[in-house]
Parts: sequence; C-alpha cells; structure tokens
Amino acid sequence: MTSVLDDYFVDPDLSLLDKVRIQAQVLVPVLRALRAELGKDKADALVKQALRDWSKQLFGAIGEGIEGSARKKWATIQSVWGEVSGREVEVEVLRQDKEALDIDVTRCRFAEFFRALGEPELGALLICAADFDIASVGEGEVSLDRAQTLMQGAPSCTFRYRFAPR
Repeated sequence: MTSVLDDYFVDPDLSLLDKVRIQAQVLVPVLRALRAELGKDKADALVKQALRDWSKQLFGAIGEGIEGSARKKWATIQSVWGEVSGREVEVEVLRQDKEALDIDVTRCRFAEFFRALGEPELGALLICAADFDIASVGEGEVSLDRAQTLMQGAPSCTFRYRFAPR
C-alpha cells in the first residue's frame, strides 16, 4: 500500500523501529564523538537543532503534498504515522470527539530501545518531537500538549490534541 510517508522513509517493508535502530547506529557514535570534542551541552544542542530542523522540514514537506485543509493534512499524516508506529506502542484512548483526542501511550518500544542505549534524549528528538511537527502541519487547527513521556521516564506518554472549531 502506498502511503504519504513512502517517499521519505526508505524501504516501506522495514518497521519504523528497525529504521530508528538503523538511524541510531549512525547517530549515537556521531553524538558521542561530538560530546567528546565539544562537551555534552554544546554537542547535544547542536544535534537537537539539526534533528528538529530536519523533522520540521520533513513533515512540512509531507503536508505540502497532501490536498485539503490543514486539519485534513494533519489527520492524513497522523493516521499513517499511527499505522507505522502503532505496532511498537500500546495506547489507551481516553477521549475522541470533534473537539479533542486524548491518548495515553502505556508502552513504547522506541523508549525501551533508547533507554537501553542510554540515550533517551536522542530518542525524544527522533520519535517524541516528531509528534509536535506533525501537529504543526495542522497550522493552528490542531494543537498538541504532552506533559510527560515514557522516553523521559514517566509511566505514560500523554497526548492531548485539541481541534479548533470548524
């Protein structure tokens, strides 16, 4: 099945977790070398900015390729993102209506992977921050608030989407 993400993720047959593992094989040694050379704070800030810029550009470009309203663009990306990441997480839907979507992620294999690597901050940049970049495709019609994540050691990830009136 062709999805809106196929042009951006190499080999749609690989799971998103496997793709993230491949990214980590490259990023973790680079991050650690940068830390040794520049110090942790400076290296982490540099990598954070680079990954944030990459993710915003990626999801912005995907959104531009989808027809319709900003909310429809968000819903399309969110649906596909949910499909590709959903195999790796366990969720509880708390609310789903025209005004809001509240979800708690109670298990996340991405968080387990990055915590085992000792790099939960990198996992938060690669995986968790993408949720905000996807929400930004909603251009004010969709907002996301998340108070905590499993990646950062909380008991769940709290996704609180709010939708502007149509």
